[in-house]
Amino acid sequence: MGGPMNDTYTDEASDEAIAAEALSDREQFGVLMGRYEERLARYLARLGLSRKEDREDVLQDAFLKAYQNLASFNTGLTFSSWMYRIAHNEAVSHFRRRAARPEGHQTLHNEAVLGTLAQDETLTHELDASFDRARLASALNALPEKFRTPIVLYYFEHKSYVEISDILRVPPGTVATLLSRAKVRLKKGMGGET
Repeated sequence: MGGPMNDTYTDEASDEAIAAEALSDREQFGVLMGRYEERLARYLARLGLSRKEDREDVLQDAFLKAYQNLASFNTGLTFSSWMYRIAHNEAVSHFRRRAARPEGHQTLHNEAVLGTLAQDETLTHELDASFDRARLASALNALPEKFRTPIVLYYFEHKSYVEISDILRVPPGTVATLLSRAKVRLKKGMGGET
C-alpha cells in the first residue's frame, strides 16, 4: 500500500501492521498509544498501582520503551502481548524502585470478573452456597504477585495461556501451573478446603 495511511486503513489495520508503519511514520505510534492507553492503565491499576500519577508515569515509560525498541518487535508475536509485557516489566521495576508492595485494591472493582471467578468450578465447587464476592476480592488481593498477575491477565484482561506466557516470559505449562496454584490459594483464602 503506497502513500500515507488513510483513517479507514488505520482503524481497520492490525496492531502489527501499524507497528510496522510506525517505524517510518512516528504518527502511527500515536495510533497504537490510543489503542492501548486505557487498557494498559486499567491493567496497571489491577497490578496494584493505585495512584493515578504512578500509573501515568509507568505507562509513559512503557510507551517510550516500546517506541525505542519498535524495530526489535518480533512480528511473529502479537503486539498486544509485547506491549503488556513492557507495561508489566515497567510496573515491576516501579515497585522495586519504591520498595513497595502492589496494593491491588483495584481488582475489586469489576463485579463481572469476580462473578466469572465465582463460577469457576475448580475454585468454588467445595465452597458453600453463601459464597461471598467480598471474600473472593479479599483473597485475590492477598495473593502474592506471582499468582495474582496470571489471574488478572487471564480473567480480567482475557489473555490466552500463550499470551500470558509471552507477557510473563514463562512456558505455557508454567502459566497453567500458576493459575492452578492461584486458584488453590484463592480457595484457601476464602476459607474453602484445599
